[in-house]
Amino acid sequence: MREGPLIRDDFVPIPTRKGLGSSDPSRCNMNAAAWTSPSITISHLCSTQRTGLFYIQSKSWASKMSLENRAAFLDGPRQRLRVGPASIGKPNAAEILVKNHAVAINPIDGITQDLGLFVQQWPAILGHDIAGEVVEVGEGVTQFEPGARVTAHALGLVTGKPEHWGFQAYTVVQAHAAASIPPSMSYEDAAVIPLAFSTAVGGLYQDGFLGLRLPQQTGERTGQTLLVWSGSSSVGSAVIQLAVASGLEVIATASPRNFDHCKSLGASAVFDYADENVVERLATRLQSCSVLGAFDAFGTEESTRKVAEILSRIGGGFIATAGQAPEELPNNVRVKQMLAALVPGTDVGKALWKYLPAALASGQYKPAPRANVIGEGLDSIQTGIDRLKQGVSASKIVVKL
Repeated sequence: MREGPLIRDDFVPIPTRKGLGSSDPSRCNMNAAAWTSPSITISHLCSTQRTGLFYIQSKSWASKMSLENRAAFLDGPRQRLRVGPASIGKPNAAEILVKNHAVAINPIDGITQDLGLFVQQWPAILGHDIAGEVVEVGEGVTQFEPGARVTAHALGLVTGKPEHWGFQAYTVVQAHAAASIPPSMSYEDAAVIPLAFSTAVGGLYQDGFLGLRLPQQTGERTGQTLLVWSGSSSVGSAVIQLAVASGLEVIATASPRNFDHCKSLGASAVFDYADENVVERLATRLQSCSVLGAFDAFGTEESTRKVAEILSRIGGGFIATAGQAPEELPNNVRVKQMLAALVPGTDVGKALWKYLPAALASGQYKPAPRANVIGEGLDSIQTGIDRLKQGVSASKIVVKL
């Protein structure tokens, strides 16, 4: 699929032979009347090597064009995904319509498929992570225009509307939950970002959680340390990068083969989570640190208990997690669970999503872990869900559309 603008303002794309069309009428030796004339023909094309499209300025013509949508539907719990035609949403105020070029698979997708959790109507569409091209913007949207390349957090879990879910050709996205991506970044890499980013933001910056200061460009350190359990996971990779950008030292856990991955993102030390003495080793390492708290990116009761025991040994503390907190915890440890889908709509969520484009452009924030492209087309999403259930390490399952 060609990357680049599909529709710009009210210009209608018309396919032509490569090298014959211009994406901008100002680049052609034609007057304005020619561009608005309904009788314009292929002979009016001007020469350029940049694109295989040219554009006619005609709102009436554009209004007659139709986009065809398809989606991967879930008809009920424990059913296989079914691909079929779907209605296409129109962006309202503060929303954008994105043509998806890649989607990523998350554990919640498989859980929802198995149990029907969070489904408000059947058939349902799933999917949280998308990357693609803006084709239409709603009223009041100024940070994007048609043709923009974006990564976005699909928030169907919040709205309950089918058009806001990710596993389809076109998704309506709240503009505050989207970020422009650099020209050099592939859609497949960009698709790994959204849900993990929102989850990390929720635990690190929201009031009532760890309460970090916002990321800094200066590199100024706070002198505080954060423990990140499962640093090579999608959420852990996001947490490490954001915490380091906010001036913290990060100490993480991972499997030995993923130590370098965590260190490449900014972790100063990494411990083997499977080591039978990991609790004792981490408590010893953290004893001399000013520990702000911990982020359990794995999010199981077992992992949270281990993190809680570590903090309890050094005087207690706070744990942010996306998982369910155990019922029994040490008295000096507090755990709080966040719902990532609610984060982009908060003030701090909007601030961090606004921060993301510049961070991606500068390299302060990188898509991590690596994208593992499992297939192409909506039919491959079920394959991706099945593959994720088998387990992955320092990678994220992505489907190219």
